[in-house]
Amino acid sequence: MDLPPYLHERVTCSIAAAAQYGIPANIMLAVAEKEGGKAGQWVRNANGTHDVGPLQFNTAYLSQLAGYGITAVDVAAAGCYPYQLAAWRLRQHIMQDGGDLWTRCANFHSRTPRFNAKYREDLVRKAGKWAQWLVAGYPTQSVVTRPGPASNVLPDTVPVQPDIPKPQLQPKKALARFPYVPRALTERGQP
Repeated sequence: MDLPPYLHERVTCSIAAAAQYGIPANIMLAVAEKEGGKAGQWVRNANGTHDVGPLQFNTAYLSQLAGYGITAVDVAAAGCYPYQLAAWRLRQHIMQDGGDLWTRCANFHSRTPRFNAKYREDLVRKAGKWAQWLVAGYPTQSVVTRPGPASNVLPDTVPVQPDIPKPQLQPKKALARFPYVPRALTERGQP
């Protein structure tokens, strides 16, 4: 499907990051659209913090990432790294937070109920639009079935499975020669 050139990186990186971290691609695309930042962008907030880069990571959150060697320069960068980091963070919200899937995903923006609800409403709308775009542009078929006599097809969104370990960021210092911090998500019992 044709996309304007300015969306190529956003769409390509969002889909790749969603696949890497096992989150729905339409949700990752919706978050990327909703955040709508650009590489190198800094937006000042009323509370004195800034939202940085394509996924608009708040500078207050960056203090948590410092332990991994991740800086504002990293999240403001062009390329797929900010999208990978956002997908990792979304997966954490999906796996660890309470509430329904949409509330968990809206926690990417804020856990404050009134801000979460507003973000959530727009996120649901954008995710629906991206789901239609994905179905129209990428032929897919459901191959996951439940065992048993009826063999029902599972819904598009897989329920949270608490036995899946959280993805772990590796400290950047150990991989200084690489431009991206690789991340691995392994299933129990998988090599």
